[in-house]
Amino acid sequence: MNPDDELCLCFHVTKRKVQNFCRIEKPRRASQLSECGGAGTGCGWCRPFLQRIFDSQQQADGDDLPTAEQYKASRAVYIREKKDRSNDPS
Repeated sequence: MNPDDELCLCFHVTKRKVQNFCRIEKPRRASQLSECGGAGTGCGWCRPFLQRIFDSQQQADGDDLPTAEQYKASRAVYIREKKDRSNDPS
């Protein structure tokens, strides 16, 4: 499928529009793609394809992790705060 081909035939939403929506809006659930011109809210045929685009976008964003040093430092704070809460008598 080319980027300018319609993915949602009911509402004439292109693949490019859905991909850009995912990139810019960063939906947390595939169902939020309905906010992109109503995609997926008509006959439902495109829902599995919307899910595939959503899943591929989630995998691409999975690389947005902290550095090893930031990760270790954040964990140290987490452990310290957890220990402080368990020692709090209130």
